[in-house]
Amino acid sequence: MTLFQATLLTGLFLVAFGTHFFWHGMASEAGSKRFPRSKNAAYILMGLASAWFLYHIWQLGPADFGQYKKIIFALFLFAAIGSFYFVPDFLAVRGLAGLVLLSASALLDAAYMQEPQARLFLVSFVYLAIIVAIVLGGSPYRLRDFFDWLYRHPKRPRMLGIVFTAYGLLLTAIAFLY
Repeated sequence: MTLFQATLLTGLFLVAFGTHFFWHGMASEAGSKRFPRSKNAAYILMGLASAWFLYHIWQLGPADFGQYKKIIFALFLFAAIGSFYFVPDFLAVRGLAGLVLLSASALLDAAYMQEPQARLFLVSFVYLAIIVAIVLGGSPYRLRDFFDWLYRHPKRPRMLGIVFTAYGLLLTAIAFLY
């Protein structure tokens, strides 16, 4: 993936995400509040994150404990399947956090060794997303608390949407300036 593609895709994703909150405002409350404990979202997001992570394990080379990759693969496959039975609460949030962290790796790889000014806006957002993903992965109930705070005032969802849409438009414009 090139820096142009990474920046453009991130910008378009942020525009879509922000537009949803801007357009729907308080009407998005029910869906947002259902998300952290949604079983369907958990199966999709945790399944995708697990598959992506297990793919990376299968690609391990000899310098990265590649001689043990079958054992490591089996161990993490057991952990991924076991998480649905032993810790099913907020699994959608944990899956989302895993996907954000794996996506961050791909985005930062695209920005590696590029001009510092060119990649500044993309990597700043990616590092912020990494911090949020680590916090939510460790304490996923905080997303529920964030949604409670967000929907206490009718202007907050629209403001969140404006911020994400504006930054997404900025990233999209910057992608074409490389």
